[in-house]
Amino acid sequence: MSASTTDSAGRPTVSEREARQVAEAAREQEWRKPSFAKELFLGRFRLDLIHPHPLPTDEAAQRGEEFLAKLRDFCETKVDGALIEREARIPDEVIDGLKEIGALGMKIDTKYGGLGLTQVYYNKALTLAGSASPAVGVLLSAHQSIGVPQPLKLFGTEEQKERFLPRCARTDISAFLLTEPDVGSDPARLATSAVPDGDDYVLDGVKLWTTNGVVADLLVVMARVPRSEGHKGGITAFVVETNSPGVTVENRNAFMGLRGIENGVTRFHQVRVPAANRIGPEGAGLKIALTTLNTGRLSLPASCVAAGKWCLKIAREWSAAREQWGKPIAHHEAVGAKISFIAATTFALEAVLDLSSQMADENRNDIRIEGALAKLYASEMGWLIADELVQIRGGRGFETAESLAARGEKAIPAEQVLRDLRINRIFEGSTEIMHLLIAREAVDAHLSVAGDLIDPEKSLQDKARAGANAGVFYAKWLPKLVAGPGQLPASYGDFKHGVDLSPHLRYVERHARKLARSTFYAMSRWQGRMETKQGFLGRVVDIGAELFAMSAACVRAELLRSQGDHGREAYQLADAFCRQARIRVEELFNRLWTNTDDLDRKVVKGVMSGTYTWLEEGIVDPSGEGLWIAEATPGPSGKENVHRPIR
Repeated sequence: MSASTTDSAGRPTVSEREARQVAEAAREQEWRKPSFAKELFLGRFRLDLIHPHPLPTDEAAQRGEEFLAKLRDFCETKVDGALIEREARIPDEVIDGLKEIGALGMKIDTKYGGLGLTQVYYNKALTLAGSASPAVGVLLSAHQSIGVPQPLKLFGTEEQKERFLPRCARTDISAFLLTEPDVGSDPARLATSAVPDGDDYVLDGVKLWTTNGVVADLLVVMARVPRSEGHKGGITAFVVETNSPGVTVENRNAFMGLRGIENGVTRFHQVRVPAANRIGPEGAGLKIALTTLNTGRLSLPASCVAAGKWCLKIAREWSAAREQWGKPIAHHEAVGAKISFIAATTFALEAVLDLSSQMADENRNDIRIEGALAKLYASEMGWLIADELVQIRGGRGFETAESLAARGEKAIPAEQVLRDLRINRIFEGSTEIMHLLIAREAVDAHLSVAGDLIDPEKSLQDKARAGANAGVFYAKWLPKLVAGPGQLPASYGDFKHGVDLSPHLRYVERHARKLARSTFYAMSRWQGRMETKQGFLGRVVDIGAELFAMSAACVRAELLRSQGDHGREAYQLADAFCRQARIRVEELFNRLWTNTDDLDRKVVKGVMSGTYTWLEEGIVDPSGEGLWIAEATPGPSGKENVHRPIR
């Protein structure tokens, strides 16, 4: 789709339906490989797809462990997280050091000068680097997970790989530029243009929140190519040299957390980009972006796992040292429950991350839902873990590490971790957008057979045909949701070793079927209005996330037991996590049908119509003057270029 109308600022104007069509066209339409999570949402618990737990090859493990040892030494001796937080910048010498040890090329194939690490070991490296400084983890992740290396790996020509990947592996930092001042998760309104001109494209537009953009040498830029003779047009991906004439980094943005990241605003004015730098065909930009994110999103769970491990360490040490009413605070039930939550959830987050990563490496399964669930679940639970640590630390949790040190106490940056983790619920798809994205994939089988029934634009003939197809599908599918292995006491008995995890797997099986029945009932009830029931869809996805995490935790516990690696303790943690998760699942199921969604919509109408403005009285608004959304009209830059390449 190419936008047919524009507003006064030249930005495309699209209807809700047109926006949905753009997003739908960018989806991977086919399911060529099995998907554990997709089956889970359909009520089919395919444990065989994840158990036995997949493992890296000996060669991959050796290569990965060797680099982890080198990275650990570098992080312990060269990375000062407190300095980065204080100065809001990663020192150039640290970035140079990361280049020297090959950290920029972790995901790049060895034939192009990279390290060729698997997704599993790449994420272990991000966990390690992120624990030393979250800003360092973000730098490496933005460069490789969504920057130039990953799109070229998946969609680039051999000539493009040979030109750019050796640079990305050793010297050049990359960034990914999609968001604009007035365009977030609705790319149909993308305004940056790329007009064909001979053998070049001419780029004009403004990009916002360009992580790594301030220091990047190479950019992946999404821009709209107008349809014309010989040009299909549409949103298209380009590799752009940051030092090209007309590229201006206008601002280095500052945030509540991740203060060391190089995130900015980049303007393009008449920037000439060779057609040879186009990634894939015209119009494939969004598909490239979404496919890249299938595995790229796994970098965020890595940072959450790092935070969880650190929070557990600090909670353990502090709760042993701090006494209240005659005993360490860990022995008080109110605090102990928080420690148990941190430990069990950290175990589950690492289980989800490692399983999803290994499945990505195997390339035997389609992990688009698993990767999205991992990002969604880890960002939400990681935030709760950090919040609980701050609560356990009390006033010291609210106090900065620098202030603690100044008065002679251990410099524990608990409040910083809370601030740093907050963005993960927004980065690379907010929680609300992830709910909708995952829900769309989760109901794909239903829409494939019955979508025309609820499409108001389809003819009666199309609806009749869809009705017949749906009847055949549901006649086979619905009876299978009535009974299953989850009702047999002996099912999954190989997960019983001291602690018995088999009841949790039976629970997952039963509740996967219950979730599928609930989804079917909702589609029957709301039909075409189902897509507007975002509260319901969000809860469906959250239930699926909990069931996926429970499955991953049990499978990981059995893997560790079979390897003789803390198996007994892993079973205990998996049991604790599953029992906690089951409580959350029951609450979510109750809230599917007992909620305040309808009342909330009425209140929102009242708020937006001004009915409750009296409630806002009695305060002073400290906000400064300015526009809600900055102007992003194409044209030459009037600001100093703050681009800072690191050489």
